[in-house]
Amino acid sequence: MAEISLTFPDGAIKKFDEGIKPIGVAESISKSLAKKSVSGKINGSYIGMNDVITESGDFQLITTSDSEALDLLRHSASHLLAQALKRIPKFANIHFGVGPFIENGFYYDTDNGAGNQVSIEDFPEIEAMMHKIVKEDLPILSREITRDEALEMFADDPYKVELVNDLPVDEKITIAVQGDHIELDKGGLVPSTGWIKHFKLTSVAGAYWRGNSSNPMMQRVYGTAFWKAADVEAEIARREEAKERDHRVIGRDLDLFFTSQEVGSGLPVWLPNGATIRRQVERYITDKELSNGYQHVYTPVLSNLNLYKTSGHWDHYREDMFPPMDMGDGEFLELRPMNCPSHIMVFNHKPRSYRELPMRIAELGMMHRYEKSGALTGLSRVREMTLNDGHTFVEPEKLEEEFKSILTMMMGVYRDFNIKDYRFRLSYRDPKNTEKYFDDDEMWEKSQKQLKTAMDDLGLDYFEAEGEAAFYGPKLDVQTKTALGNEETLSTIQLDFLLPERFDLKYIGRDGLDNHRPVMLHRGIVGTMERFTAYLIEMYKGAFPTWLSPLQVQIIPVNLGAHGNYANAVQQKLQDAGLRANVETKDAKMGYLIREAQTNKIPYTLVLGDSEMDTDTVTVRKYGEAKTVTMSFNEFQNLILSDVANYSRESEPAK
Repeated sequence: MAEISLTFPDGAIKKFDEGIKPIGVAESISKSLAKKSVSGKINGSYIGMNDVITESGDFQLITTSDSEALDLLRHSASHLLAQALKRIPKFANIHFGVGPFIENGFYYDTDNGAGNQVSIEDFPEIEAMMHKIVKEDLPILSREITRDEALEMFADDPYKVELVNDLPVDEKITIAVQGDHIELDKGGLVPSTGWIKHFKLTSVAGAYWRGNSSNPMMQRVYGTAFWKAADVEAEIARREEAKERDHRVIGRDLDLFFTSQEVGSGLPVWLPNGATIRRQVERYITDKELSNGYQHVYTPVLSNLNLYKTSGHWDHYREDMFPPMDMGDGEFLELRPMNCPSHIMVFNHKPRSYRELPMRIAELGMMHRYEKSGALTGLSRVREMTLNDGHTFVEPEKLEEEFKSILTMMMGVYRDFNIKDYRFRLSYRDPKNTEKYFDDDEMWEKSQKQLKTAMDDLGLDYFEAEGEAAFYGPKLDVQTKTALGNEETLSTIQLDFLLPERFDLKYIGRDGLDNHRPVMLHRGIVGTMERFTAYLIEMYKGAFPTWLSPLQVQIIPVNLGAHGNYANAVQQKLQDAGLRANVETKDAKMGYLIREAQTNKIPYTLVLGDSEMDTDTVTVRKYGEAKTVTMSFNEFQNLILSDVANYSRESEPAK
């Protein structure tokens, strides 16, 4: 029998009989290793533990302690779900799209044709069948087949047939077989169904086939899987908490915003409560920028298309831009996807001197992105957004100093909003991707080094990510987790040597010559108003700190007729002090009105009756507390004004 040579990760080379299986390789090393080996890898490709090895090369065993093993478990769980559905009579003729693993779980796209689609009510029956198949401990095998065999095998499933037909002619087709179930699959599965013990189906959502709205709508069945039951329980608890923090749910309950097809997908309407939060954020960040030397401008939401051709946005982001508007006279106008070209025009409209640098320009600039309908989500993914945008034009030798200044301001903003769960990412180019990134090795190496040096000087921890840079330069991204568990970029500082070249930006230097080129820094401190508000809604769970809360004080007179005038007087004094207060006028029981104020997460509730009116006092109940305290009106006003001034941090003074 012919032999094959396998090279292990530690460099060791061992010879085996051709046709040995990964499980046999594992057992030849140790039985304990075989028990925890999930899959093998030969020359970088997955090979099932029960499949034969037919070639020599680099070999690796993936065990349950490896991070990627969890992805294989979840991939296998999606196959288990499909097999269970096929065994349930009412889903016997169901069709399947794709079933990948995803972060924290897996899904499978399904279509039951004219029958009942999968619903949450079906989950107990489906999970019971999945557990039954787990107990059967069916081996999972891989097999290569021809295109004709694949088309015949999946002839009853139009989605699988489409996937087969879309494969390149020279690409080999493999299937995964587990008992009576066959999947079109490229590998990366556990050895048998008995490994998939701990899982839970979580939700169902509509999803267009292949993400195209012109295709059929399928039912996407989501689930999660772990090696341990305790981890499944912890994940379910996390998801329940996430549901309670979902900004779309809270936004509806607290009347903050809404979206509708009548207005247009991805175009949220800010209601008075939501508009108040947004206005507070805008005022805060504008004042913060002014105190840090920024000059605010207003620039058009429409610009000549040539502006974005010069900047490179047309080449690099065309798919995310709305179609140009033909004005009929040779001019094409474009809804701007970025504000930077507009701010470049502000810098470039007259000669500049080094004495004006660093020149810091800021704007709450409205932008538009051509997002697909399936990607739109509440306030976090929209088609129209307003960015807290800023651009600094600086002398090259002052670049690191300006970067540190921006980052210091950014961290002060996080402190005021009580944002703590974030990490820094240095985003570099992928040097192999010459189409995406500006081709200037010297520029990239220099700017990436400057970014890294500045972070090291500040003593801040960070991680590095190749391929995440902007097309014109490296950047610092602040990454944070949303309540739904997704990582998003909250803020960014980007170095840019390219656009000053493309727009031929110059300033008069200290030598009197007008041929000096500035460096440009792009920065967004709180990002877009839409996404940042969504983040705040979820972070605070709708219970906003007093300074941000749409309504800060709910005033409840015990008897509107007897105590209404006093309540109105208290309201007026609070409003005169710049606070947001409301007098409750509903005819309902006191207990109900107090509970309603708590449900609406209003920071302070005042109850006013005879005693309060006679002594010029107020009885105060703070949100989330059961106790009440009676104090003079002046004492309460000083208390809430201090609360607002300190950004609701009782132990720390505001800065």
